Amino acid sequence: MAARPLSTSVRLLAAAALCALSAAACAPALGPPPPGRLPSAPPPPPPPADDAFRASDFAWSQVPGKNTLSGVLAHPPGAARYTCAGLTVVATPETPWSRRRMMVLYKSDQRAALPVDDVRSRQNMAPPGDSDPYVKRAKCDAANHFVFPGLPDGAWYLVTLAKPAAGQSGPNLAMMRRVVTKGGKVTPFEL
Repeated sequence: MAARPLSTSVRLLAAAALCALSAAACAPALGPPPPGRLPSAPPPPPPPADDAFRASDFAWSQVPGKNTLSGVLAHPPGAARYTCAGLTVVATPETPWSRRRMMVLYKSDQRAALPVDDVRSRQNMAPPGDSDPYVKRAKCDAANHFVFPGLPDGAWYLVTLAKPAAGQSGPNLAMMRRVVTKGGKVTPFEL
């Protein structure tokens, strides 16, 4: 076999090396970059949280309905008596955001009676957002009773402040309960 001129051999060798480098550049990278070398682009941002505040999640609650929530602040037998007389009770529509918020603030998405200071201490850990335009409000009467008429079908978080009744001692409590409305009915419940 005849020997190739040196320049042809060098060119073929250079072309083969270039092909090998090109193939290596397209190969997937495994693991982090070597120390002292930064990646060329920052990682993509995380996807939006499932419990992010979205006004559209509250749309269902703005439709007039035929349901009524009829609540009363109850007292377990033998427990200190509390009152919500004259105070506001708030009904917040259930959404992924409000459910997560209840879990952070009240450590439950069903029912809680916790000292107000404990709930407030977790305020900065709750997901941000403003549900105020979507909540319903009612006044608690002297008998600790309150009513929310005209609600659509859905789940609601009822929240109020409860203060020790006259002659009782104890911390102010933040009361929360999840209640479902459906079928154009009056739903009685205890908070």
